[in-house]
Amino acid sequence: MSSLIRFKKPKNKQDAWFLLIFLLGFLIASYPLISQYYYRIEANQQVTDFDKTISLLDKKDIEHRLSQARAFNATLKPAELTDPFSKEEKEDGIKAYANMLIVKEKIGYIEIPRINQKIPIYAGTSDEVLQKGAGLLEGTSLPVGGKSTHTVISAHRGLPTAELFRQLDKLKSGDIFYIHVLDEILAYQVKKSQTVEPSNFDPILIEEGKDLATLLTCTPYMINSHRLLVRGERVPYQAPIRERALAVQKVKRYYFFLLMITVAVILLLIYWVKKEWQSVKRLRQKERRTHV
Repeated sequence: MSSLIRFKKPKNKQDAWFLLIFLLGFLIASYPLISQYYYRIEANQQVTDFDKTISLLDKKDIEHRLSQARAFNATLKPAELTDPFSKEEKEDGIKAYANMLIVKEKIGYIEIPRINQKIPIYAGTSDEVLQKGAGLLEGTSLPVGGKSTHTVISAHRGLPTAELFRQLDKLKSGDIFYIHVLDEILAYQVKKSQTVEPSNFDPILIEEGKDLATLLTCTPYMINSHRLLVRGERVPYQAPIRERALAVQKVKRYYFFLLMITVAVILLLIYWVKKEWQSVKRLRQKERRTHV
């Protein structure tokens, strides 16, 4: 049928420039989403490789590593803490204190169903570490759980190529996040969120008898003058709860990409309608000149 939708080649330079600007604008607008999606795929692949490597470790080796980490936690001096985003306090390289937990350069990974994130955890909070994932804050408990422990996981509020803790403020009281270390999954329930000065370490100190984990990032977004702390307290791990939360996030992700495709189609239709309208307008003008 002659009325079928078809895109015509630009007839003049103005049309070509319009199409070029449209495509460039769409690509620029899509870049953050595409790059973040790529990072998520890469992070998920790292998580899969990590889990596969862990499954090949000897059970005795795992128990030995865990016992070393717990023994180390018992020696911690909680007053010796520093801000992970302060240039004056940053240290380079992977921290030796977490060597017993490191597998393929990672301590493990954190899983946050509420914001659909799985982020590799590395030892320390150097620039190099925070550019590729989350870091275990120096001086805090190794993430193996236990009474009188407080693990602090730090990540940027977001990078051009990755969200990381960009949406950390969306976590609500009662939400669950998970820390995967060796063959263990530690579940923590969010108890509170608070904003503090970079020099205030009181909220991340060890509390007698409690098993705590805090997620730390900069706030407000792009200003980074304060620190956002989301504190969780250890709860029993329940697989069904985790699976339901992940299923909800998969549905949300599906609708998000459906929305992106819909927007792209609408923009292309707008472009096509504009072109057709211009063609009709030119045709009518030509007919008027012919009749004159």
